[in-house]
Amino acid sequence: MLHHAELQIHAAWLRWLQRPAGHYLCDWLQERLDTMLADEFGYFAVQCGMPNLDGLRNNRMSHRIILQHPLEELPSQHPCIWVDSFAEMPLASNSVDLLLLPHVLEFSPDPHAVLREAQRVLRSEGRLVIAGLNPWSLWGLRELSLGPWFGNSLPLDCRMLALGRLRDWMGLLEFDMDRGRFGCYRPICDTDVWLRRWAWMESAGDRWWPICGASYLIGAVKRSKGMRWVGLIPGERQGMFGRAQVARI
Repeated sequence: MLHHAELQIHAAWLRWLQRPAGHYLCDWLQERLDTMLADEFGYFAVQCGMPNLDGLRNNRMSHRIILQHPLEELPSQHPCIWVDSFAEMPLASNSVDLLLLPHVLEFSPDPHAVLREAQRVLRSEGRLVIAGLNPWSLWGLRELSLGPWFGNSLPLDCRMLALGRLRDWMGLLEFDMDRGRFGCYRPICDTDVWLRRWAWMESAGDRWWPICGASYLIGAVKRSKGMRWVGLIPGERQGMFGRAQVARI
């Protein structure tokens, strides 16, 4: 079962998503996921967490499932399964064609274990999509510089993962990152009024500091190494298919 500390982490994250900045983040993710996942084909698509984000709504796979914690009791049009930890998914190995992890790694006690579990359940050439918070952004800078004095705007246990570090982890697990996007360039605000006033920073940030968005969305493909028949070694054909050699006495 979930430990009390982990329950508190997820409860704080769910509360933060109800704030104006949380709605701003969810709206950006929803728009990008609708475009990114529209042409992904297969049979089984799974989203882990954030049931208020319908990341699979524009995908055309026949089976779309939501894995969620018991605290995330939100209505969803897809079948839901309660799990204690995303590092232990109740899914068979090599059974999933598309796996979506929206801001799961930042709030996991062991994010590398979650990636290993994703590698286990995905089929060969399956698609992994990860949304994360970027520490090299206005949001990350605000938490690092002003958080100790004025309080954290993000949940206290949020551990942002830099994209370079995440890329190294995925490379070790045989994931080939082939697409990505940064977004959410506005400062973190507590009201919708101020978020609208900073709306001009979306186009400016996408042009002048594109890698400094508060959120990133990346896609990767699971590559499985296998063996391939390349033919006989030159000069060995006679030894393999010729007459058997008998020792003379």
